[in-house]
Amino acid sequence: MRRFRRLLWISLASLVLLGVLGTGGLLIYQSSLDSDIVRLPQALPTSQEEEKQRPQPKPGHGETWLLVGSDRRADAATTGDGAKAALWVPGSQRTDTIMLAHLSEDRKHAAVVSIPRDSWVTIPGRGRAKINAAFSWGGPALLIKTIESLTGIRIDHYAAIDFKGFAAAVDAVDGVDVEVAKTVRDTNSGTTWTAGRHHLNGEQALLFVRQRYNLPGGDFDRIKRQQALLKALSDRTLSAGTLTNPAKVDGLLRSITKATTVDDGVTLEMLRSRLIDLAELDASDYFTMPTRGTGMEGSQSVVYLDSSKTRALSEAIKADRAREYVKKTGPGNSVDAVR
Repeated sequence: MRRFRRLLWISLASLVLLGVLGTGGLLIYQSSLDSDIVRLPQALPTSQEEEKQRPQPKPGHGETWLLVGSDRRADAATTGDGAKAALWVPGSQRTDTIMLAHLSEDRKHAAVVSIPRDSWVTIPGRGRAKINAAFSWGGPALLIKTIESLTGIRIDHYAAIDFKGFAAAVDAVDGVDVEVAKTVRDTNSGTTWTAGRHHLNGEQALLFVRQRYNLPGGDFDRIKRQQALLKALSDRTLSAGTLTNPAKVDGLLRSITKATTVDDGVTLEMLRSRLIDLAELDASDYFTMPTRGTGMEGSQSVVYLDSSKTRALSEAIKADRAREYVKKTGPGNSVDAVR
């Protein structure tokens, strides 16, 4: 019934837009949205030699996206429309957020796995380093090769969004709700998050996901906050209050398309289709790639991944069996209430 209602809301929103714009106007509108999308050529490894080294596609095993986020506070945008002149400059950008999002073949389950940015891994052609250095050195293609080598999971599509773009999406749906489990103060920004439910606008959402100081788990708790905000935005997007309001739908679509960079195989129709897929989900599970602790490599503070547990989670996603993995090992991160 929930799936039916959400699909009905999406259909109603489409009908309202069609009625407002007319068929010709809708085509112009779609063309305008499509022109806002920034596509990065060769975001995915493309050479014949690289293709031989990649995990081979397995039809019927779902679809996996690499989602990256940048918390760069410079005036110049690193993703989206503001970055058209220089989509990636070697050595100038790192990724604060790295997520694998796997959509099951039956479109009923999504698994989102965050990889700590300080994970100490082997970067092809570069040796051992923090995983977010791969993006700085070789852009999306090298980061994708690094993750595929680490997990054995083939990445089908790539999307990058800066946190400011994410904040615009939050404002477009009139804010989102998150639950804070225990009162905590951000000693960097001076913000105190009291225990309980918070309705966040875009600026507040940025403060929420940027906090890393004074959280008991440090970056691990920050990952859970990022996942909680992603879930809250997804829930808000698929609510009746958003999908039946043409102005909100337009604002949301424009905020996302203007602030996002994707691989050149992603179309507007594909993005629309994934929105419908989200409406049909029975469940989503959120994970942090399993770790065995932190340490030092020279002067760098790093995170060590747990090889055997990482392999088990990766194999489950690769085989489109994330639901079975959850039944066997228990749920991943609880994002309904976070620190």
